[in-house]
Amino acid sequence: MSSAAVTPAARLRGLKPDWLHDPKVWRTEILGGLVVALALIPEAISFSIIAGVDPAVGLFASFTMAVVISIVGGRRAMISAATGAVALVIAPLNREHGLGHLVAAVILAGVFQIVLGALGVAKLMRFVPRSVMVGFVNALAILIFMAQVPEMRDVPWAVYPLIIGGLALMVFFPKLTKVIPAPLVSIVVLTVITVAAGIAVPTVGDKGALPSSLPVPGLPDVPFTLDTLTTIAPYAFAMALVGLMESLMTAKLVDDITDTHSSKTRESIGQGVANIVTGFFGGMGGCAMIGQTMINVKVSGARTRLSTFLAGGFLMVLCIVFGPVVSDIPMAALVAVMVMVSFATFDWHSIAPKTLKRMPAGEITVMVVTVTVVVATHNLAIGVVVGTLTAMVVFAKRVAHLAQVTAVTDPDGRTVVYRVSGELFFASSNDLVGQFDYAGDPEKVVIDLSSAHVWDASSVAALDAIETKYAQRGKRVEITGLNDPSADLHGKLTGELSGSH
Repeated sequence: MSSAAVTPAARLRGLKPDWLHDPKVWRTEILGGLVVALALIPEAISFSIIAGVDPAVGLFASFTMAVVISIVGGRRAMISAATGAVALVIAPLNREHGLGHLVAAVILAGVFQIVLGALGVAKLMRFVPRSVMVGFVNALAILIFMAQVPEMRDVPWAVYPLIIGGLALMVFFPKLTKVIPAPLVSIVVLTVITVAAGIAVPTVGDKGALPSSLPVPGLPDVPFTLDTLTTIAPYAFAMALVGLMESLMTAKLVDDITDTHSSKTRESIGQGVANIVTGFFGGMGGCAMIGQTMINVKVSGARTRLSTFLAGGFLMVLCIVFGPVVSDIPMAALVAVMVMVSFATFDWHSIAPKTLKRMPAGEITVMVVTVTVVVATHNLAIGVVVGTLTAMVVFAKRVAHLAQVTAVTDPDGRTVVYRVSGELFFASSNDLVGQFDYAGDPEKVVIDLSSAHVWDASSVAALDAIETKYAQRGKRVEITGLNDPSADLHGKLTGELSGSH
């Protein structure tokens, strides 16, 4: 039989994922992880400064977040590490209470994320409309670019030709070969030039000292009391929400880019696990990093968990083993990479005149509001919430006008039938009351709702108000055609919503 001919080695090979057999994929994943690790170092140090902690705290967080999420996360090839959004949330806690409280908050935030993930918070992503997603992506591209601007101010003139040279390499090198990621080539070439020529420009080492040993697990140095819990809980909850929002939005973005599906619930719980582990290793916590994820997925072409795992692994190797070499990398090289990422991330099609002409005004408004709020607050989560609420208002306003009322009077003149069609909810039901001729109608009024749906208490209250206005004139109202859910809601609430009852 053919099954008998299958060797144990062949059977084991069949159990491995396809990418393990493909050297080309291995190369892409390894080089992608290396480029991301190089880009993570100055970012992690910068975010440590924002949070008011030692650079090692941010670097350890990036290491543990990337390694853990590569195993437990729900979105392959997405990079999680220390982020600016999380740093901004927990900076006041560190300032007022110290590193021990910050680390404890990171662990509690992880617990919150696991609970929120288990409760299905990821399902809320379906309420984020496309216009908010486009606004989110464009705002992100702007923020990535804005974050590079300080690195181009008050610097030696040599920085500018280095940045231009780095960008030129990333544009033209892929035309020669795509075997090695262009950002990696750019970083290596610019580093060799600056070191060999002795050009004095800002380097990664100027950002802060790199750690010389691996992090050691331990408990946060705080009193385990209710007072500590009440101090850290608000910060932990805010961090959990911001982290989940940014991670789920990034996961959705990667889904679109790679045309694959990911488990948002697993990602939510995975973020929690990664933050708990990070906290026990003394890290500052984090979430998905959109800039580094774009380097990994869009620029390097990585698609598996291996690149995420190696990004974390390479980060520590680069810091501990190659610290002196990494310290010599000019910031201009990394600025060029991030500028390229911002241009690649921005959805240029969304602002093309042809697109804007065809797009409904409401959709453009939502996109602009999302971008404006994110750029103004430097907080992607706030922008997404405000953008989504704006989209809901625009949608409610649009749907409100879809409820229509037409009247047909019977030949005998004793009955009038009003046919109502559309969705009846708080926005549309406000207009409903004014569409009836209370004084001029005959003594019997039929309201036919067979082409309508009653969604909320506001609509039931509007129907009650119509009945009351007719009753005051001695006229009788009969409501017909309610579908089962509408009839059930109307039956429960009619007559109960007026203060006179």
